[in-house]
Amino acid sequence: MRKCVPSTDQLGFHRNIVALHFCEVTLTAKKPLSEAYPKTLNTLGDHRRKRRLDLKLFQKDVANIIGVDTNSIINWEKNRSSPRLYLLPKVFEFLGYNPLRSDTVTIGDRIRQYRVQNGLSLGKLAKRLGIDPTTLARWERGQIEPKGKLNDRVNLFLMNLTK
Repeated sequence: MRKCVPSTDQLGFHRNIVALHFCEVTLTAKKPLSEAYPKTLNTLGDHRRKRRLDLKLFQKDVANIIGVDTNSIINWEKNRSSPRLYLLPKVFEFLGYNPLRSDTVTIGDRIRQYRVQNGLSLGKLAKRLGIDPTTLARWERGQIEPKGKLNDRVNLFLMNLTK
């Protein structure tokens, strides 16, 4: 049995008195989440902040992992700015998944998802596909779809990437 010596503080309140001297109970609970921990994952910044806090990393640690300065991480987490397109692959690698991934229905959606996932500009992907960047932009927006040999080339390109 635990012994506790009662004492009286400056205001006359009794301290250190065991309420139930015959019952020793130890209560445990998880530490509450930090106020900085996002309650919902609405933005890319929320996903990054959650991952950083889960890994118990500082913002400067994440900045070193991704290859940016600490202010970039702060601004991303506060949703003041977003990472540049070429940094997205490193961000997705840090997260372990792509939170921007959506159900791709059209060929334009699939092309855009691939482009963003790999941090490619319209110009760079258009060059890989051997087409004009304006045409690629129209495909992504769903204004037009690839026809004939271009359709075959794009489908083959996208199929090879998913294997």
